[in-house]
Amino acid sequence: MFSNSLNRQLRISLKSNLRIISKSRFYSTGSNSGSNNGKILIGLGALAIGSTIAATLYQKNDPKSAIEPVRSAFTKDEVSVVFVLGGPGAGKGTQCAKLVNEKGFVHLSAGDLLRAEQKREGSKYGELIASYIKEGKIVPQEVTVALLKQAITENHDKGNKKFLVDGFPRKMDQAITFEDEIVPSAFTLFFECPEKVMLDRLLERGKTSGRADDNIESIKKRFRTFIETSMPVVDYYEKQGKVVKVRCDSPVDVVYSQVLEGLKSKDI
Repeated sequence: MFSNSLNRQLRISLKSNLRIISKSRFYSTGSNSGSNNGKILIGLGALAIGSTIAATLYQKNDPKSAIEPVRSAFTKDEVSVVFVLGGPGAGKGTQCAKLVNEKGFVHLSAGDLLRAEQKREGSKYGELIASYIKEGKIVPQEVTVALLKQAITENHDKGNKKFLVDGFPRKMDQAITFEDEIVPSAFTLFFECPEKVMLDRLLERGKTSGRADDNIESIKKRFRTFIETSMPVVDYYEKQGKVVKVRCDSPVDVVYSQVLEGLKSKDI
């Protein structure tokens, strides 16, 4: 495209110069004018040939992108990240706590990070986070990804390499941004649980949790949001062979044994 434009401009310039030379023949005086014009024509012809060769050589080179690819903050050798997904009340936090105690993982709950940021004095995102959580909506990815990146970096600086990212990614854009900017995930641990079981657990938790979203109205909104926006993320990673499914309406220890088997299957 560039070379075509260059050739076109050169042809226009050449024609313009030829017209000027042609006109100058009528207005010039003296015996040297024809000789000078001939020299100019020869020079312009050489210029046109040279520029055509240059343009041809340019076309042979592969075009280079003006946009450099985004480099993630870490490689998979530096940190290992397991996404932990499941509906609200599926038991993600309980199983993550056992993995932290027994397998040395760092547990990062996206929800806990958001709630902490909401309460942090001077946070410019506090009101926004509060409104999204209360409505059972997904907080804009820029906020969540930034908080996760900061938490992973701080823990990595302390020597930690294995992370459970709980309740994230909730949407496809979050998944893509996280893997582009932070690190590609190892796999996704997906907790399957009947909605009735999750509802009962959340209502029971709501008696003491003090969380604004542990009420029947918010819970139902969260269920809908999970099905509409988070299940496509699970499907996306499942097609890549990067999902371990765990049935979690069984006793805690039974579920945990399934979790350990899943980690073993992924060499973690």
